[in-house]
Amino acid sequence: MKKTTIFIAAFLALLFIGLLSHETALAKEQTTCPIMGGKIDKTVYADHDGKRVYFCCAGCIDPFKKEPAKHIKKLEGEGVELAKAPATKEKQKKQHKDDHAGHNH
Repeated sequence: MKKTTIFIAAFLALLFIGLLSHETALAKEQTTCPIMGGKIDKTVYADHDGKRVYFCCAGCIDPFKKEPAKHIKKLEGEGVELAKAPATKEKQKKQHKDDHAGHNH
């Protein structure tokens, strides 16, 4: 009974590790523009819902902003893991207030 329990635990651990590595392998960094399909320039980007999307040129930003969710969904559907957009100063102020609610400095 003890050997069976150890075997099952080891099997489940290996299965779990395999699933994690498979999931990580599927996620890839954005390398192409969602509008034109060209190579991205990391100095040209737009942030939407906490995600940063890169473009090949500034001309692709406006078409993206017309339907950002559509383009993000397409990229993520291709296995692209978008970069996180840095918190804006407004969000940082709100987070600071929330973190310090209920006590004074």
